[in-house]
Amino acid sequence: MILRDIGDDEVFYRFIVPRWSHAPTSGAGAVAKGGRFNRPGLEALYLSRSAETALAEYQQDARLLPPGTLALFLVTRLRVVDFSAGYKAGNWHPLWAEYACNWRKLAFDEKVEPASWVLGDLALDENADGILYPSMLHVGGINLVVFNSSALPPSALRVHDPEGSLPRDDQSWQRTSK
Repeated sequence: MILRDIGDDEVFYRFIVPRWSHAPTSGAGAVAKGGRFNRPGLEALYLSRSAETALAEYQQDARLLPPGTLALFLVTRLRVVDFSAGYKAGNWHPLWAEYACNWRKLAFDEKVEPASWVLGDLALDENADGILYPSMLHVGGINLVVFNSSALPPSALRVHDPEGSLPRDDQSWQRTSK
């Protein structure tokens, strides 16, 4: 496993569902059902190295793009598994060849533990804060999953919002019935 530290203020992107733009560093959405590298119950925030990759990841396989808010994140001093070059036999345990498995189909339809969840466990066993990995939706794109994002020090994961444009709480989403 290749471990490396992410430097000071490395830039990553994420499209956020507008309803949750008041909590951009929260990975709570992935807690309920899991994600590629996190099993249910483990908080994880998925980011992309470029805005184009973030857009592809947000759209997934939807024909039409849902509304979203693009946020830029500054990531500092996180220890990550650097799998950004992808799987190469001899450099990685063979299980890493399965990182691109259809985790949703395995977990939800077949009720089988996805290999990618085990990879997340292995990264956590190495005290990694996350995993850098190739995007399956944007050729050449790189993603970063950050585990337990809410528990990180604020200096490790910051949203660039110099004008204070993002809402500070969910009050703007409260609906009134008439």
